[in-house]
Amino acid sequence: MRPIGAALMTHGSRAVHEAYEGVADETTGAVCGPDTRFQIASLSKQFAAAAALLLVEDGVLALSDPVSAWLVGAPAQWAEITLHHLLTHTSGLPHWDALPELDREGPPSREEVVAAVMGLLPLPGEPTWHYSSPGYVVVALVVERAGGCAYADFLRTRILLPLGLAATSVGSAPAAVAARGHRGRALHGAEDVSWLPGSGDLWSTVRDLARWARAVETGEVVHGRSLRAMVTRQCVVETSREPLVVTGYGYGVFLGELAGTPARFHDGDNRGFRSLLVRLPEHDTGIVVLAHDELADPYATLAELVRLPVFPPRRAGGRRP
Repeated sequence: MRPIGAALMTHGSRAVHEAYEGVADETTGAVCGPDTRFQIASLSKQFAAAAALLLVEDGVLALSDPVSAWLVGAPAQWAEITLHHLLTHTSGLPHWDALPELDREGPPSREEVVAAVMGLLPLPGEPTWHYSSPGYVVVALVVERAGGCAYADFLRTRILLPLGLAATSVGSAPAAVAARGHRGRALHGAEDVSWLPGSGDLWSTVRDLARWARAVETGEVVHGRSLRAMVTRQCVVETSREPLVVTGYGYGVFLGELAGTPARFHDGDNRGFRSLLVRLPEHDTGIVVLAHDELADPYATLAELVRLPVFPPRRAGGRRP
């Protein structure tokens, strides 16, 4: 198994397979290792969902809240959009392809992104599941207004510090060893992702992400009703991302199966980076794949990991991938 970056499989809190490959930063000669930080792209959405649910637990937010109540200047067409809709990608808000003005080599400013997102209108027709990163930018804005502080500060004080995720950071490239994004052999990818609040703005390591995913599952982040809502199918999503089968979406979490076993997962891609995080709750197993090449295929790496002897036993009747 040869990752372009890093891959980790854990059982419980113990690593059972760990692999690193490649140079993280050609300017320093640093190679990929356990401390290398990658842009985790849309895996950041899990942190945004948890942040919103923490404010629900605090009694500050409700999943039924119209988001326009928290955002001055929101379009009138947003009146029916609730926090639940944003977290489940059922708001009707489109994806980045509706904002071609932001598709450029140099990253836009956070202010430009917020202004563009605040001008989006829901897609015509009855809202169904439609993946929307701009919708998660709105989640971050709601967290800021309801939490009374910058979104990055909320994540640090309520999630990162309490969980001891010292290698996870928000926004600009960390001073510690950070992988530089590529497209094949070409250096490619912005180092500051502050312009993607809530949707793709975190840097992390495979070990921190394994710790994060298990902490969510064991109730160290959100609890009780919030945790059940996060990992329960809120809407149907029927597709296949071999070797994963996708059946639905919770709050910041895809739901489905891997090798016949229930799975919770999310993937991500920023310019220069790819990511994949999988949890198998019945086996207390986690898999994290982080790549600093946008042409890499983390699902191909996952398929190789599933074939390893350390992969957990399949349930009776489960199919082999």
